[in-house]
Amino acid sequence: MARTTAGRQFVVCVKNRGYRASLVLRRIYELVPDTEATEHGLCRVIDESGNDYLYPSSFFMAIELPQPVKRAIAGAR
Repeated sequence: MARTTAGRQFVVCVKNRGYRASLVLRRIYELVPDTEATEHGLCRVIDESGNDYLYPSSFFMAIELPQPVKRAIAGAR
């Protein structure tokens, strides 16, 4: 079942050292919930490959997007 836009969380990339091909600075990425990763200081995001991977949480900052923006991002996939 597809997730609704209301439940989606997004982060902005603030560091990409060592991952320049996978992460673009200042780009918005969708966060994939992963409590085990969070416990280890990591977060799972859908990166430039279109797949979800683990990265250091310090590479991202959480952001809150208005619903119209969330819908636009969801429709772009």
